[in-house]
This record gives sequence, C-alpha cells and structure tokens, in this order.
Amino acid sequence: MLARTRSYTTFGVEALPIEVEVDASRGLPGLAIVGLPDQAIQEAKERVRAAILNSQYQLPGRRVIVNLAPADVKKEGAVFDLAIALGLLAVSEQVDPARLAGVLVLGELALDGRVRPVPGVLPIALACRGSRRPLLVCAGNAAEASAVSGLDVVPIATLQEAVEYLAGTRPITPRRRGARPRTSRPLSPVDFSDVNGQAQAIRALQVAVAGGHHALLIGPPGSGKTMLAQRIPTIQPEFTHEESLEASAIHSVAGLLGGRPLLDRRPFRAPHHTSSAIALIGGGPLPKPGEISLAHHGVLFLDELPEFHRDVLESLRQPLEEGSVRIARARRTLSFPARFMLVGAMNPCPCGHAMSARGRCRCPATKVQGYLGKVSGPLLDRIDVHIEVPAVPGAVLAAAPRGPASMELRAQVAQARRRQLKRLKRFAVSLNAHVRHRDLRAVCPMSADASRLLPAAMEELRFSARSYDKILRIARTIADLEDIEVIQPSHLAEAIQYRSIDRQLWA
Repeated sequence: MLARTRSYTTFGVEALPIEVEVDASRGLPGLAIVGLPDQAIQEAKERVRAAILNSQYQLPGRRVIVNLAPADVKKEGAVFDLAIALGLLAVSEQVDPARLAGVLVLGELALDGRVRPVPGVLPIALACRGSRRPLLVCAGNAAEASAVSGLDVVPIATLQEAVEYLAGTRPITPRRRGARPRTSRPLSPVDFSDVNGQAQAIRALQVAVAGGHHALLIGPPGSGKTMLAQRIPTIQPEFTHEESLEASAIHSVAGLLGGRPLLDRRPFRAPHHTSSAIALIGGGPLPKPGEISLAHHGVLFLDELPEFHRDVLESLRQPLEEGSVRIARARRTLSFPARFMLVGAMNPCPCGHAMSARGRCRCPATKVQGYLGKVSGPLLDRIDVHIEVPAVPGAVLAAAPRGPASMELRAQVAQARRRQLKRLKRFAVSLNAHVRHRDLRAVCPMSADASRLLPAAMEELRFSARSYDKILRIARTIADLEDIEVIQPSHLAEAIQYRSIDRQLWA
C-alpha cells in the first residue's frame, strides 16, 4: 500500500516542496528512509515509532520504505517527522490516504506524540500561499504561518489531534490572515535626546537614515559612537508589511523569531569583531543566513571596525553594492537578501586620540598607518557618510541632555522617504542610496551654482568616480529633508563634508 503527502524544506531562504511517499510491502517488519536524509532524519525512525505507540496507535507490521522526493536534494532537520508518522498510519489504514494527500504537513514529534515547532515556517508559508491545501503545523508555529494571506493554517498540538482532524472527528478552525489593527511602534528604551554635545553627528546620522546611506563614525574612545549607533533604529521608519515579511522570513530560517508571527521593529545586528566571514556573510554545508542577511531592512553595526579580520571586511564589498549575497555550492547557487544600512565605528589610531585638538596621540606613524590600513580604500569608498565624533567637554556632559528627540527626527526622516518613494517609483528603487548611475542625472537636478561647485570639489579633493555618485545621492537626501527639489550649493557642501573627513587620516 502507498500513501503520499507533501511537506517542505528550506534551502537558504527558499522553500522547496518535498513529496513524502510511504510504501508498505511484504517482508520483515522494518522502516527505512531514503532520499538524501541527514542524521536528524535517520533518527526520525525512533522518534516516530515512540510517538505512534505512545499515542495509542499501531505500527505497520510490514516492511516500510519512506522516500523523500526529489531524491537529489539534501534533506535536514526534524521537519518531516509528522508527515512520516501520518504516512505510516495511512499505510496501516489508521488514516485515510486520500485525506492525507490533500494537506501540507510540517512538524517535529516528541516521544509522547506532541508536535514541536520547527524553523523556517514563514518562507514555507509564503511558498504555499494561494494553495488550496491546508497547512498542518505545530500550534507554536501557527501565528507565524498565518501572517501570510491566502493560506489556511491548521494548528496541531499532538499526533492524535492530527489523526482526528484528518478523520473529521476533531474540527479545527483554520487560521487565516485577515484585516488586523495596526500595531503601535514598540517603545524603545533609548532616544537621541539622551545624547549630549553631538549635534553634527546626529544630523549626519539623520541624513544617512533618510537616504539609506552607509555611515562610518570616527572618534576617540568614549566620545559616544556606540551610543549614537544604538539609537539609529529609533529614527528609522516603521516596517511596511512586505519588508516585515522579507526580514521575518530570514529570521524564521535562522530560528530567531522566538514565537512572534513577524518582526515588529527593524533589526539591529551588532556582531563581535572576532566573527568569521561565514558568520557575517552566511554559508555552511547547507547555507544559513549570516549577520548581513539578518540585518536586512535594518542596521548592521560593526563596532571597532579595524579589529575585524581583513578578509571578513573585504567580503562586505559585493553585498554593499548589490544588496544581496550569492553563495555557491556544488549542486546549486543561492542568494540571500542583504539590503542593510552599514554603520561602522572606529578610533582614528590605536590609542584613539589622533584627531584630538589637545595633541594627546603618541602613536608612531607606522602603527597608525597599519591600524588604518585594516580598512581598505575600496571598502571605505563604499561607505557613503563619514562622521567625526569628537570628545565631548566635561561641561557639556554635566548639562542636562539636549539632543533632539528621536520622534521628531523620525518624522522628518519619514517625510523625506515619502518624497523619495514618489520620485523613484519609476526607477524601481525606493531610496536615494540605491539610485543607479544612469538615473542620477534625472533624479538629482542641480542649480547652476551647484553644477559649478561639484567639479571643482572633485578636482581639489581628488574624489573617485564612485564618490562623485555618492555625493550626488547624499545631496539629494539633504534636499529631500528640506523639501527642495533642485539641489543647491549648500546641499552639496554638506554632502562633500561627509565624504572628506576620512582624508584627514587616510591621506
């Protein structure tokens, strides 16, 4: 006797359909699983046996083969436990095979028959939307799966519940995504109003967030670089539903949703400087998303930037340009989305005081050059906004915090982004930082004085061609914050300032 049902596995952030075929034939009783299963799936034989017996059902007294098709795709994890168990019950006539063939099944089994949550349910639900088959999942994954419209999600707590649902003796109302009230933005424990004496740095970060530009904070120890970076999420606009789905799908694959249906705020990832290239970029035998993908539609903060290994930093160059990372394996190549805002923080020298007005730095020139050389010119050129964060005098620190409130800054950022979205819709991008070179002339009209200023600055400061484009994009964002359509000299001057601070050091 043959029974079939459909399950899914994930490869990267893609969901691949897997046909679970169970065949019972004459021979000595036994269970074999084929179709490139990993060790966790081979161990499913013991979990499934115990779950069936402890749920008061009978194992088939025949030779049983479970095939996970297609056979050339490597399968991993315990996501197929429930499908295999229901298939075994179907070939022993304890479950209707026709009813089983009409559902999608995901779930890990405990030895007592309970169904446990599995990672990667959200991208699987996205792949299933529009399907007429209901999706049977663990009750702990039901909220995550029901965040997707066009799909009936049936929450299952135990193997017995699944069997009774398929038999029609236990009605379970499927969950569907409907119109939901808009949730308020979660309160943040930090705010830019906490910051003293860094008005210029706060302004530069507001420009960077408004246009989606990457930023580098340079200053001595204790000047507030980390404090500023941690407050960036408080001025970012709220997620759109599609952005939330994309970011949440990545966290679902990584098992980081923590029971939430969707992420409720933009991610802020801050990996330690000892992180490997695979931890940052993603990869592994069965590739998993790295920190740059977990920061999709959010912020990737790299504190102590020169302390990261050189090869780790250089691996960022292609994702910064393309907004995605491609990982090649022998059988296939997959792509992880990685459209994030990079924020780096670093000291100007090993002791941290090279830019101090008091002349406290005593580092030899060779050590300073070696320290700065850990951040290569090509990587530095891909970071749009370079921000000096000077030490704050004690008198300013003693005063009450006087920084602008995050709510006020976020409202200005949201207005600037709405202007960008309206202008850039026909260019298939949404932020100034992502405008293609060929579209810059149409997106960035300049006044006559501004048209003369930029070539002169390029010649004087010896900017690269990439810097020319970035200055235009930053100036466009500054003009959007002021609700001005034509870029003026003042906008260009501010943008040039953000591209020239690093030359005090790397020159």
